[in-house]
Amino acid sequence: MEHSGVAGGVQAMQANTTELRTRAFNLIKEKSFFRRRVVLASGKESDYYLDLKPSMLDPEGAYLLAKLALARLEEVEVERVGGMAMGAVPLISTIALLSFLEKRPLPAFFVRQAVKDHGTKRKIEGTGDIAGKRVAILEDVTTTGESALVAVRTAQEAGAKVVLVLSLVDRLEGAADAFKRAGIPFGQLFTADEFLRA
Repeated sequence: MEHSGVAGGVQAMQANTTELRTRAFNLIKEKSFFRRRVVLASGKESDYYLDLKPSMLDPEGAYLLAKLALARLEEVEVERVGGMAMGAVPLISTIALLSFLEKRPLPAFFVRQAVKDHGTKRKIEGTGDIAGKRVAILEDVTTTGESALVAVRTAQEAGAKVVLVLSLVDRLEGAADAFKRAGIPFGQLFTADEFLRA
């Protein structure tokens, strides 16, 4: 009897995650997916564009994406979440808040593109020293993975162990291979081809 109760709880959680994922997918499709010719940060041309900021900064979108990311982070032992400024900041901020509300606090940090010439002059900003901590690096959209790799290397140089890079949407243009070569586990919530097929 106890076993069926556990199984029922797992099924309910999976159903809930599926519903959240569907809602997040529809929101990204509406607010963040555009079919038009653009030049990407990598320098490549593309006939579609993914700008996740409108989705990450939308109240419902912020909740849905943070909830899905937290569910994925439960699969690994993580003590901190971080990413590059500015792309990851809306997401990691919401994850930090939601993790507290769910009574499993997960402090956040971000990596600056360039160190300021005043103030603390830190490359990593956040909730203290990450040396010795198991961290996940989050990214809004991955193409080649180069931006997230900068955050990975910076975190590693600070003494952290990077246990996962998690992308909201992977464009399937080399990021997975780049992280595999770097020996870093990689995952994504969505892939670009899901939106291209929709």
